[in-house]
Amino acid sequence: MTAAVVPEKPELPHGPGTPKKNGAATAASLRSVARNYVDRVRGGELGALPAVLGLIVLCVFFASLRPVFLSELNFANLLTQGAGSIAIAMGLVFVLLLGEIDLSAGYASGVCAAVLAILLTDHGWPWYGAAGAAILTGTVIGLLLGLLVAKVGIPSFVVTLAAFLGFQGIVLMLLKEGTNISIRDDTILAVANNNLSPALGWVLLAVGVGGYAAIQFRQSRNRRRRGLAPAPLALLAVRIGGLAVLGAIAVHLLNQERSRNVIVDSLKGVPIVVPVIAVLLVAGTFLLQRTSFGLHIYAVGGNAEAARRAGINVAAIRISAFVICSSLAAVGGIIAASRGNSVDPNTGGSNVLLLAVGAAVIGGTSLFGGRGRVLDAVLGGMVVAVIQNGMGLMGYSSGVKYAVTGSVLLVAAGVDALSRRRAVRR
Repeated sequence: MTAAVVPEKPELPHGPGTPKKNGAATAASLRSVARNYVDRVRGGELGALPAVLGLIVLCVFFASLRPVFLSELNFANLLTQGAGSIAIAMGLVFVLLLGEIDLSAGYASGVCAAVLAILLTDHGWPWYGAAGAAILTGTVIGLLLGLLVAKVGIPSFVVTLAAFLGFQGIVLMLLKEGTNISIRDDTILAVANNNLSPALGWVLLAVGVGGYAAIQFRQSRNRRRRGLAPAPLALLAVRIGGLAVLGAIAVHLLNQERSRNVIVDSLKGVPIVVPVIAVLLVAGTFLLQRTSFGLHIYAVGGNAEAARRAGINVAAIRISAFVICSSLAAVGGIIAASRGNSVDPNTGGSNVLLLAVGAAVIGGTSLFGGRGRVLDAVLGGMVVAVIQNGMGLMGYSSGVKYAVTGSVLLVAAGVDALSRRRAVRR
C-alpha cells in the first residue's frame, strides 16, 4: 500500500486574519503572566507591590492637598533629598538579606564624610583622591565589622550598636569636638547640587532604555537556548515601553526651568545625583541577580546551615556583605556632604540610619533574610522622601514626620511577617 501523503499546511498570507490571531495570542500570554503574578501575590510573594502602591497613594494624597507637590522644582528636590539615604539603604539590603543588621551605617557615613572633608580642606587633596580615601575608609570599617560578626561570632546587633556609639566619638574627634568643615571643591559640590544638560539627560535615558532592552532580550534568548519558556514578547514590550515612558516623563519635567529668577541662575536638567544612584542600582542588581556571589547571599540568608553544607563559605559571604554595606554608606556620606556643602558632627547622625533602614524594609526587603532587591531601597527611599517632603509642605513638625514614618515602617514589617507566614502555609 502506498502511504498517504498529507499536504503541508500552506502558509497564510498576511491579511486581516493574521493580526487577529497574533493579537489573541498576545492577550492570552499577558493574561497568563498576570494570572501567575496574582498567584504569587496570593502565596505571599508581595515583592515591591506594597511600596509601589504606597508611593502612588502618597503622591495622589499630597498633590491633592498641596498642588505645589507636583511642581518641577519639588520633583527635583525629592530626588536629591533622598539620595544619601537611598545609597546607604542599598548597602543595608546586602546585610538584611543575610538576616543581619548594621546599626552603624549612618555614623559610618559620617566618619567617611569627615575623612573626605579633612583631606579636601586641610590637606588639599584632589577630589578623586579624597573620595577614594573616604570609600576605602568605609571598606575598612565593613571589613572590621564583618570579621567580628563572622569570625569572632559576636551578634551583628551588638557589634554594630557598639560601632554606632564609637563612630559618634570618632566623628567628634576628627572634627575637633564640633568644628564645621566647609567643602569648596566644585566637583564634590556638583554631585548633589548641579544638573546635567537637557540634551545629556535624553542621551542617558536612551542609553539606559537601550541597555535594559538588550538585557531583557538576551535573557529571553538564553532561556530559549536552554529549553526554558522565555518571557512573552508582549511582556517585554510592556516592561521596556513602561520604562521608556516613565523615564521620558521624568526627563521632560526635570528639563523644565525651575529657577524663580532665570537672570540670577538657571535650574534645569536631571540632577547629577540621579545617574549616580542609577549606576549603583544597576551594579548592585547585577551583583545580586547575575553572579554566583549574589546567589550565595540569598542562599545564606535563606538557610545558613544548608548553605554551609552545600560548600558555600558562609563567613566570607557575611564579611563581604558588611564591606559592601559600609562602602555604600561612604557613598551616602559623600552625597550628604555635597548636599550640605559641609561636614559637621550631625552628618550621618540624627535620623539618617532610621530612614535608611526604613527605606530598605518599606521597599520590600525582609528583616528575616533571604528576600529583597537593591531596587527595594530605591522604592522605599522614595516613599520616605515623599512622606518627609509632603508633610513638610503641609507644615507638620518633625515629630509628626517621625511618627508617620515609624508607622509606615511598622506596617511594612508587619506585611513582611504576614506574607512570610502565608508563604510557609502554602
